[in-house]
Amino acid sequence: MTRPPFDVGERSLFVAYFSSAEWNCFLSLGWPVPVRVLDLYCEFRNLLNGITLPAGRGLLGCLSYFGFDSMLASEKMEMRDLAIRGGPFTAGEMSSLLDYCQSDVDALDKLLPAMLPRIDFPRAILRGRYMRAVASMETAGVPIDLETLALFRRHWGGIKLRLIESVDASFGVFDGRTFKQDRFAAYLIRNRIPWPTTESGRLALDDDTFKQQARLYPAVSPLRELRHALSEMKLEKLAVGSDGRNRAMLSPFSSRSGRNQPSNNKFIFGPSVWMRGLIKPAAGRSIAYVDWSQQELGIAAALSGDVALSQAYASGDPYLEFAKMAGAVPPSATKKSHPDERSAYKVCMLATQYGMGERGLAAKLDKSVAFARNLLRRHRETFPVFWRWSQSQVHTAMLVGELQTVFGWTIHTIGGDNPRSLANFPMQANGAEMLRLACSMATEAGITVCCPVHDAILIEADTGQIDEAVNETQAIMQEAGRIVLDGFDLESDAKVISYPDRYMDDDRGQEMWDHVFRLASEADVCTERNVP
Repeated sequence: MTRPPFDVGERSLFVAYFSSAEWNCFLSLGWPVPVRVLDLYCEFRNLLNGITLPAGRGLLGCLSYFGFDSMLASEKMEMRDLAIRGGPFTAGEMSSLLDYCQSDVDALDKLLPAMLPRIDFPRAILRGRYMRAVASMETAGVPIDLETLALFRRHWGGIKLRLIESVDASFGVFDGRTFKQDRFAAYLIRNRIPWPTTESGRLALDDDTFKQQARLYPAVSPLRELRHALSEMKLEKLAVGSDGRNRAMLSPFSSRSGRNQPSNNKFIFGPSVWMRGLIKPAAGRSIAYVDWSQQELGIAAALSGDVALSQAYASGDPYLEFAKMAGAVPPSATKKSHPDERSAYKVCMLATQYGMGERGLAAKLDKSVAFARNLLRRHRETFPVFWRWSQSQVHTAMLVGELQTVFGWTIHTIGGDNPRSLANFPMQANGAEMLRLACSMATEAGITVCCPVHDAILIEADTGQIDEAVNETQAIMQEAGRIVLDGFDLESDAKVISYPDRYMDDDRGQEMWDHVFRLASEADVCTERNVP
């Protein structure tokens, strides 16, 4: 059967719950995916986004919220496990699976009338449209260098200690596999690196602190990568099929902003950045990482209507333009002539979108509070319209109890949300709207979208056609930006990687990748020669 035994055209509406699973099945069978989709998972998620639910946001939780009976969660899990196990099935198992599928259909028959009065058409159809794109992206997956992954997996356990020895040679902070805080403190003193402390006065050793400090002091970056790799990396959990594709459930609409939340262990963009070197197109193929340029800054400029902020964004270097507007550098200043000033104004510009205060900004810049206070004052004076708009968003959330994106994604704020999170919600959530729309348009245009990554899209094509695919993707992303931002133009950048090259972030992870690759290769040689 090459087509489903029912109409899937524009005159039919398909109602489902977390429908990307169904559309993955359609794609696997070679069937066309329905044009119109109403996904009650998306609508339930949007209806109560920001509110803690005792029974969760799955189908059973939704049934419980609307007062309907359902099967037990344990029973549903048992049926899921049976389906995932795969055939061959006994006659009894097949009958149970069919009954289970029928129970989901019956559940929707009860839920739809109850939810219809609270569903916002046609925005709901737009969210359902994205679930179709999710299925396409999950089916495509990300190309992975299977040979190198197998090399890492063979030796990861054995090379951990050698990896520590290799990286720690420059730091001297490990005792065996144990990170010693007193040795790290001595390293910081020797190298005159200030470091944040906890309330108890001990060095802050959480990954966020390491990540922030590594940006200020790149010398500690390999140590951060090492600690992250040792604590977080579980190579065996990375979901890679025998065809060399990383396929992980993208978990659409799972964050409060509506962004995807795929598993950090299963998704190739989840673990440490150096592991992204495993992304490698097959022979004759290319991939391209296409991302919006300063997307959140552009959204802030467009939605706030701040002319000066729009001018800064349009300059191509909003951080240096901000410094010029504030009179901190001359009009002729360039990235090369004033790198320190540009860096400080960049951090300030980004920090304001998250509502960061003067103390937080001072810590991030490793400057005095007075310095940070002066930077924030200049930002307020340069972009007053943005500040009034941002504050109005917080006031609206507090008074009305919710905030919405241009397409109706809603955050309910009755739980006492942090004002900084509320101030940042319009940028994050409208950015998510933009990404969803671009992914939908790109997949429908026949572009192979491997996955979305925050404000970027990873695409794939034959090497001879990758430039054309990039141009089309950038045009689609620009159009998606215009639709969300009422005509405001967001630019994008593209980085193309063709076989036999592999993906690597421009400024992160290369050193760690080189360490791991060298140690794993040496271990392989020793194994072949039977050398302990």
